[in-house]
Amino acid sequence: MQPLVIEYRFRLEDNSEELFTIRLDPQTLETLPDSAPDPLPDWTALSFAQCASCPLTATSSPHCPAAANLAPIVQRGEKLLSIDLVDIQVTTAERISLQKTTAQRALCSLMGLVIATSGCPHTAFFKPMARFHLPLASEEETIFRATSTYMLAQYFIKNEGGQADFNLEKLTNLYQTMQEVNLAMAKRVRSASKTDSSLNAIVLLDMYAKALPYVIKQSLDELRYLFDPFLKTVGSSGKTSSS
Repeated sequence: MQPLVIEYRFRLEDNSEELFTIRLDPQTLETLPDSAPDPLPDWTALSFAQCASCPLTATSSPHCPAAANLAPIVQRGEKLLSIDLVDIQVTTAERISLQKTTAQRALCSLMGLVIATSGCPHTAFFKPMARFHLPLASEEETIFRATSTYMLAQYFIKNEGGQADFNLEKLTNLYQTMQEVNLAMAKRVRSASKTDSSLNAIVLLDMYAKALPYVIKQSLDELRYLFDPFLKTVGSSGKTSSS
């Protein structure tokens, strides 16, 4: 099977361009080796700001998988400031997305994709969303996609004889763990960056990670309106009413 390819093309205000090509293994949905610096910078070492709950060891994984995959992005992002405007084109097999936005938001979208597919043990849940990547997703879109993905995962768990969590209780735990990952990654990137674009991109990712557990606690009422037309057709039995 051919790799899944996602391209992020940044056009800067001086009309120069930066192209980031992400190639994913179609089975594992993990990033295939591409343009990582050789040797990798010191801040990618597993022991450098390692997450407290990281199950990896320096013997089996000398470098943090997420940091190693972010290294070329951080390196090439040095020319950008957070508030710089960029024209971004994201190309997947299904579509091309175009948008003018800030460098930090564009990098946030790219870094979120890379972290999800890096092979970090804490990010396995996010691989299906990476497969159907939605660049520059809003907070509401992220919440919808995350909860929908989680519920579909519970369907498969139940079908395979496991204990499904249809109350979304463990989804909060997943995002709390991602806050830990983002905090550690911010420490790494801060030590490596001379400009603020990459660091602030991680901060934006962490804002989304913090927002989702809050929304879950609010019983997702913010999204209920989307289902009102369907819910009105469903009786107390859960069956769709006929006309």
